[in-house]
Amino acid sequence: MPQRIIVVLSVLLFLSVTLASQTVRAGDPALKRVQVTDNVYALVGPLTQRDRTNLGNNATFGFIVTDVGVVLIDPGGSAKGAAAIAAQIDAVTHQPVKWVINTGGQDHRWLGNGYFHERGAEIIAAAAAVADQKERANDQLLVLEALIGDDNLSGTDTVFASRTFDQRITLTLGGEAFELSMVGPAHTPGDTVVWMPKRKILFAGDVVYLERMLGVGGQSDSAGWLEAFSALESLSPEVIVPGHGRPAGLTEARAQTRDYLVFLRQAVGDLIDAGGTLADVGKIDQSRFAHLAVADQIAGRNAHQVFQVMEWE
Repeated sequence: MPQRIIVVLSVLLFLSVTLASQTVRAGDPALKRVQVTDNVYALVGPLTQRDRTNLGNNATFGFIVTDVGVVLIDPGGSAKGAAAIAAQIDAVTHQPVKWVINTGGQDHRWLGNGYFHERGAEIIAAAAAVADQKERANDQLLVLEALIGDDNLSGTDTVFASRTFDQRITLTLGGEAFELSMVGPAHTPGDTVVWMPKRKILFAGDVVYLERMLGVGGQSDSAGWLEAFSALESLSPEVIVPGHGRPAGLTEARAQTRDYLVFLRQAVGDLIDAGGTLADVGKIDQSRFAHLAVADQIAGRNAHQVFQVMEWE
């Protein structure tokens, strides 16, 4: 059986067990709109796994209202997920979505592109993010079909950015400036941050996880992730809109994202230096970060993934 199919089947098995053990609190709205400042909003999705209720939108998104249209940061994980985001925008403004910026290659960063493209939006992304999206599109759709159902995935098309850039680009719409910087590889190869210099607000995509333990996947680069974090730190943002969780400051981002990556790489490195094997990663004590959502589900997998890479570094 091809290795890629084995990996996908393993992911599906893991997620099915995760969902079976997960308690979903009735009445939780899938998206919570948070006003960051005038005309700048975050849409905070649940911290749990993708499921039928959140339509693949288990992440944080954002939008900025300008005089000539809306800039959307990430379009959601499905066409129906994109429609849920559009409904949140419509509750604030009648301005159309002009631009959709993809901050990476994870499904909820781009699979809603088609919905907004059909309504006239231009899709913008780093070239490395688009390459990652194309590489993993079929696998992501297969996993989403299992998690949110083929009925909820209906209408989701793989639409890629029509405007791409390599490392960075500065754009202006309605008097608002946006500096896009590809800082990956991190969680995904093309992770991108969106900086609003006048407002000191940073949309960090999956470079920053808050309230939820970050996930290190087969596409992730934990060493590069720390470099990406340093790049966004150098901007000294006053507010960070993370890829998961509610907006916060650098202090929280350091404690919940950077410090966890530093800890995990140090612990795995110590294990390797002591002659430990992959079978020993379960002995790493990650209780310091047990307060983060889904830590009990993914902490061991994170250590496993980091070990597999670090033993060859």
